[in-house]
Amino acid sequence: MVFRSWFSRFSPSSKHIARALFATGARERFSYSAETIAPKRSDRRFPWLTALKLAVALPFGAAAFDFLHRDPSLCDSSQELQRLVFLKLLFPGSSFRIEGKGSSGLVVQGRHRRAPQELIDELKSICDDNLTFDYEERCFHGKPQSSFHRAVNIPDVVVYPRSEEEVSKIVKACSKHKVPIVPYGGATSLEGHILSPCGGVCIDMALMKKIKVLHVKDMDVVVEPGIGWMELNEYLKPYGLFFPLDPGPGASIGGMCATRCSGSLAVRYGTMRDNVISLQVVLADGGIVKTASRARKSSAGYDLTRLLIGSEGTLGVITEVTLRLQKLPEHSVVAMCQFPTIKDAADVAIATMLSGIQVSRVELLDEVQVKAINLGNGKNLPEVPTLMFEFVGTEANAREQTLLVQKIVGEHNGSDFVYVEDPEAKSELWRIRKEALWACLAMKPDYEAMITDVCVPLSCLAECISKSKVELDASPLVCTVIAHAGDGNFHTFILFDPNNEEHLREAERLNHFMVDTALSMEGTCTGEHGVGSGKMKYLEKELGIEALRTMKKIKTALDPNDVMNPGKLIPPHVCF
Repeated sequence: MVFRSWFSRFSPSSKHIARALFATGARERFSYSAETIAPKRSDRRFPWLTALKLAVALPFGAAAFDFLHRDPSLCDSSQELQRLVFLKLLFPGSSFRIEGKGSSGLVVQGRHRRAPQELIDELKSICDDNLTFDYEERCFHGKPQSSFHRAVNIPDVVVYPRSEEEVSKIVKACSKHKVPIVPYGGATSLEGHILSPCGGVCIDMALMKKIKVLHVKDMDVVVEPGIGWMELNEYLKPYGLFFPLDPGPGASIGGMCATRCSGSLAVRYGTMRDNVISLQVVLADGGIVKTASRARKSSAGYDLTRLLIGSEGTLGVITEVTLRLQKLPEHSVVAMCQFPTIKDAADVAIATMLSGIQVSRVELLDEVQVKAINLGNGKNLPEVPTLMFEFVGTEANAREQTLLVQKIVGEHNGSDFVYVEDPEAKSELWRIRKEALWACLAMKPDYEAMITDVCVPLSCLAECISKSKVELDASPLVCTVIAHAGDGNFHTFILFDPNNEEHLREAERLNHFMVDTALSMEGTCTGEHGVGSGKMKYLEKELGIEALRTMKKIKTALDPNDVMNPGKLIPPHVCF
């Protein structure tokens, strides 16, 4: 402590350094080895060497902290980050590290911004009994089983608003107290979107699931965000309409908007951004914005709808969605065929799309996935790469498309081309595809699945899958591949023992390899799962730092207190 006044001579901003170094909680907040930070033997023999190192390091540390202190809105410059930067400057060989774009960790931790009692009282007055402090319920919301990512912290409270007005009041109160907000939908997302790394308030939209109004003649519907896509389609069926996106069972419309999801039907009907007409969203200050009219097209102003679709709760909480609907097909045919290699199967998917045939689905399963289906569902399918197609339209048109694709299959080493038109047979085939994950997990009941996806330009699909398969097949872990092959998007299920460090490293290595391969082909690190906390580390390589700085500017403008789902989407190292 005798050096404190001496430190102050190096820079007018040194008080920030001193505060960072001598804060009472500094040693408790970081895990580092005393042996690593202890002076070397030469430093103990010649104490002046230590002083000299400090004299050299401190001006640079002061300059860095002065920059951060003058305008902390430019970066995520929490006290923890400032202290780590300072310690790094003093002890460059130390064992602690600053998490950044190269991080491969699966556990997310942020500074816990706990909800104060005053905020709790406000939430009770807004939500009445529709909130909980139960530890198990908070853990359930803060550590979703669908994601292999985990967070150290969990929400301090879970609230269940019943209306847009209540959401607005909740958000306004949280913003006033600078307490984080994490919107929560169907909890089927995979990249850590609904983790609560900073604690705070989880807003579960389960009670907001009304179908507000259906416009049959306009083929659109206005819904609240909590309703699921399967539930919505059951309601629409008597009207001869359906909503064409089909992600995982249990996904809610609000979450589907937030992650810009798609599914197996995207090859024909597009992704979520193509099927949402308008949104109503509560912004970070509690204000409510309507992004567009109900017109099918408009050139009026900024496209706020597309800005908020895929924003993952970082810009606002979705409270109402107007969806574009489609007519239920008059007739459909489902076909299946096998191939000697996965490249042959991918080549057929590409050739089918280039032929101009308007397929409804083109799904690819590798031989490991087919084996899992046989084991999990008691089937006896040939355990080779397999393609599944769906053709829709009039009966004559659907059959014509089927025969055209059968010819393409025959030209690319395909075999055993079969097709069905019976409703029960078609449902059974697609049920097998939809339950693929559960079939995989049944192969290793005590393991977890790292589920990842990438997407590449269609012409690169065969090469990308083939390169990835070489690594996956050589791995000691069980890995399966499923692709929405018609739009270049494919998934891998990597089964690993969560208690085995070598398994974790290998699973993450395979994930990195797939992403790097896709990016080298001008693809994307995520075709439909979103970014969350899991894919942030790849965004700079994919989009460039200027794109990320632009995102950061938008985020800071709309959410200056960083309360909207912090720690997601935008990497923490991005400044502007």
